[in-house]
Amino acid sequence: MCGIFAYLNYNVSRERRYILEVLFNGLRRLEYRGYDSSGIALDADRTAPSSSSASPSDAPYAGAPPLVFRQEGKIENLVRSVYSEVDEKDVNLDAAFSVHAGIAHTRWATHGVPAPRNSHPQSSGAGDEFLVVHNGIITNYEVLKETLTRHGFTFESDTDTEVIPKLAKFVFDKSHDEEGYVTFSQVVMEVMRQLEGAYALIFKSPHYPNELTACKRGSTLILGVNELSGQQNGKQFHDVKTLTTNGKPKELFFSSDLCAIVEHTRNYLALEDNEIVHIKDGSVSILKFDPHKEKPAFVQRALSVLEMEVEQIKKGSYDHFMQKEIHEQPHSLTTTMRGRLKDGGVLLGGLKEHLKTIRRCRRVVFIGCGTSYNAALAARPFVEELTGIPVTMEVASDLLDRQGPIYREDTAVFVSQSGETADTLLALDYALENGALCVGITNTVGSTLSRKTHCGVHINAGCEIGVASTKAYTSQIVAMAMMALAIGSDQISSQGRRNAIISGLTRLPSCVSEVLKLDAEMKELASSLIDSESLLVFGRGYNYATALEGALKVKEVALMHSEGMLAGEMKHGPLALVDENLPIIVIATRDACFSKQQSVIQQLLSRKGRLIVMCSKGDASAVCPNGSCRVIEVPGVADCLQPVINIIPLQLLAYHLTVLRGFDVDQPRNLAKSVTTQ
Repeated sequence: MCGIFAYLNYNVSRERRYILEVLFNGLRRLEYRGYDSSGIALDADRTAPSSSSASPSDAPYAGAPPLVFRQEGKIENLVRSVYSEVDEKDVNLDAAFSVHAGIAHTRWATHGVPAPRNSHPQSSGAGDEFLVVHNGIITNYEVLKETLTRHGFTFESDTDTEVIPKLAKFVFDKSHDEEGYVTFSQVVMEVMRQLEGAYALIFKSPHYPNELTACKRGSTLILGVNELSGQQNGKQFHDVKTLTTNGKPKELFFSSDLCAIVEHTRNYLALEDNEIVHIKDGSVSILKFDPHKEKPAFVQRALSVLEMEVEQIKKGSYDHFMQKEIHEQPHSLTTTMRGRLKDGGVLLGGLKEHLKTIRRCRRVVFIGCGTSYNAALAARPFVEELTGIPVTMEVASDLLDRQGPIYREDTAVFVSQSGETADTLLALDYALENGALCVGITNTVGSTLSRKTHCGVHINAGCEIGVASTKAYTSQIVAMAMMALAIGSDQISSQGRRNAIISGLTRLPSCVSEVLKLDAEMKELASSLIDSESLLVFGRGYNYATALEGALKVKEVALMHSEGMLAGEMKHGPLALVDENLPIIVIATRDACFSKQQSVIQQLLSRKGRLIVMCSKGDASAVCPNGSCRVIEVPGVADCLQPVINIIPLQLLAYHLTVLRGFDVDQPRNLAKSVTTQ
């Protein structure tokens, strides 16, 4: 749930001020992952010992002492406090370094309240001999803490992370006493041997000046390489002699997300689980850690080329990322479908080799969390219709809690925007253990989900930075619609229906552009709801998921209690809540459930309900014959694609409600975008 970032410049002069800004900007790009506290570490100036002081060999370490800054609150709080503190300490920001390693972290609290002492980098103790930034959770930290306490270590924070740098110091001291010298990567490898849980770690130590070591297990970590004298796209490297023994100037980055390195380089590598990356003398070594072996193996990896534009991570003319991402949906949907609708059919390269297996499966199991679960729920009706295969739904955490049955004959479809959602990944491991065919639907190339599943579809919605997912949701539905069309393409009886859906898909971006024109109307509606304490959203059939997702958006960002409900269940309890003050949105666009929704509207009106009805264009008189309720008219598309259209007014409503209520749109209270903890 946190964001980690590191920057190392080699053989190129960089002022301390520049290094600070690179670290700060890296954190700004990752702030959506957590924003209750943050911190950075970089090098102080090395001071020559006076004639009366101890010799350099008696110094506790070889490198310059670290400067560590931690602050509660958002990144800008850290920026202000750092510049204030460097003024007080008279730190020279114009000092230049030809080689320098800095690390940074933005936090979403799991262990310990937001406070400087719980912020990262976490330290090994006095002298900051080892510093660590961490994304993930260490599940055995209490046992490690007890052991280290018995060995004389004192803990200052409430975090699980603090055991890591202290364990590194323990390993270093012990190895140093016994063997005389130990490499940075050897220290990290022994630390990994003791850790349980999911993590991505970056280590910095003055014992190893101008070096960085990183490792991962479960959490995403990206290495970015920027060769300033000519980039080497896709070339393989493994040890210190292979990448850059020529001493060419370069910049190297570690990041939790590609969006933090795209402005610096397009050459990147996604670390695999149990890999250790050691940067020394500007060269990169990659080792594969095996807990059953004493020594790791060197591995060769190829750099990939990032296909992302810098503009994607900037707001442009919009006030907020959520606003930008809502209005980007005509483009993101076009990108999701690009090259996949051909000759009246659907071509999904990521599924091609597994379609026959999916067609023979006993059932499809959709597994996800939050918005991704809602997208899968929206897809369930037409997947069943077009494939004839039973579809069941599972919330990832509940599947794990119940240890629900997953069979070898099942196809398990995992839906996650980031591809790093902890509950979804644990459910994936569970499904793999049970022998199911596992399919991934994700927005993130190189994510853990995309690497661990047997096959899948990248939704290609583009970088989504607002914590509340918008364009990824609609692209997920479209990706699953195309998946259903591909699986069911062998059924002659449904050819006409498939053609109609494919035609609807081609028109979808223009229909989304049309519905976005309701922006001003949704702002005016939001102003009428600003003082409401609750909101109900009723949907059924294809639009039950729309009701859940619309309510979730209002809940997430506007911090208003809202509930999405199945309209067919209205009479079984929720009707007791209806009065003239409670706003109720009813989704009643044209589909097989339209007449039932008309009945729901009449029942609510007879109880003086305060209704807002979403209907297809031209249906206002059919849903509210006496003008007795407010109407939102949306363009009509194929009924199974209507949820893509219907969610957009609700996204706009949630956005404007949040702005009018004075809350943070892109970084809502207590939330973060990529949920990498259970």
